[in-house]
This record gives sequence, structure tokens and C-alpha cells, in this order.
Amino acid sequence: MTASGEFPVSGALSERELQIVDLVAAGLTNQEIATRLDISKRTVDNHISNILTKTGTDNRVALVRWALQWGKVCLDQVNCCILPDRDVAAS
Repeated sequence: MTASGEFPVSGALSERELQIVDLVAAGLTNQEIATRLDISKRTVDNHISNILTKTGTDNRVALVRWALQWGKVCLDQVNCCILPDRDVAAS
């Protein structure tokens, strides 16, 4: 977070990193994420460290705030973008 209270827009997150952000936002621990994704906890630790660096956040709470601000996660139907059905949009 910058001094003005805004989160910097940084390098793009990979699909795996976005998947991990979603699981962090859902409240899972690193070990639970590792089990869910069938990877080691150490790999999750490394992903989270990289994600925090890319997003300019210092901890999981700030990461979830960043993800909500940039529309990267949807929590309890808050901050969700429902796209129109393709067939309806085409007509």
C-alpha cells in the first residue's frame, strides 16, 4: 500500500497465483492450500511471498484487500461481476 493508502498496480499474477489468492481470500492456511492444490507447503509459501511482492502488500489481510479492490476475488457475492450470457449479449 502506498502512502496515499492505495495499492500499486504491479506485474500480472499467473493463473496459479490467482488461484492461491482466491484460496487465501477464502480463509485457507498455507497448509490447507497445499493440500487442496496437491503441492508442498513450501511451494505455497514461495507463491505467497511472490504474490505479496508483486502486489506491494505486506500480509494476507492487505493481499485480500488488494484482491477485492482489483476485482480478483469474489467473497460472499460481494465484489462479483456477473457477465451477461453470450447468447443474450449477441442478440
